[in-house]
Amino acid sequence: MSVIGNEFAKMRHLWIGPIAVVLPLGIAGVTAFRALASGMLGQLEDPDGFGWKILLAGLGLALSLISPLVIAVLSSRLVEIEHAGNGWMLSSTSGATPGRLCRAKFASLGLIIVAATVLQSLILITAGWGIGISSAFPAAHWTAFTVAAVTINLSVLAFHIVLSAKVENQIVCLGVAVIGVFIAVFAPALPGWLQFVTPWGYYELASAAAYVGTDLVYLDIPLLAILVLAVVSAGAFALITARFDRQEA
Repeated sequence: MSVIGNEFAKMRHLWIGPIAVVLPLGIAGVTAFRALASGMLGQLEDPDGFGWKILLAGLGLALSLISPLVIAVLSSRLVEIEHAGNGWMLSSTSGATPGRLCRAKFASLGLIIVAATVLQSLILITAGWGIGISSAFPAAHWTAFTVAAVTINLSVLAFHIVLSAKVENQIVCLGVAVIGVFIAVFAPALPGWLQFVTPWGYYELASAAAYVGTDLVYLDIPLLAILVLAVVSAGAFALITARFDRQEA
């Protein structure tokens, strides 16, 4: 806990908070803009729940566009300070090995990512009620989406912490994030195996609503696949950071 506390202390000097705010506000803003441009205000009383569907559809796209980049920036900034100030060596002398330090960074940033991801859903749900969507609130679909989004974001976070720890040039890490955005956005057009072997491909699986032909419908999120991603990501992160513990800082 003291190591995690140190990570939060470092964040105060790295603008982690203002950057993290971009995640819920940016995603909610893009989602709301897309929904309004799709004529949501004229269909607030649609009994089939057009308002909730269009918000969920836009939320899935906004998540793919914004989350990979913001998570990469947050990870890069919190890890880069160790490269710049020989922090790996300094932390090792106090008992915090590189692997332990990476796990502390994941825990501290993970709390922020979870809070931001839940907040983006709450902002849009509140906005939906506030503007007068009259159809029943689809709690199951919103809950499934939020759980899936949290899981995928944490998997991407784990990947970027490891990558930033191994590669000192953080421009490389941000470049990988840009590639991740392309994978996330264009996942439906990619071979199926590529969609499942990268964490960014799972953003498409988290879509809870989309157009099928001319009809806007709810989609069933494959929570089992998301669970597999969580298990694989957690196992890989644990193994890799354990190897960091056995290496010299």
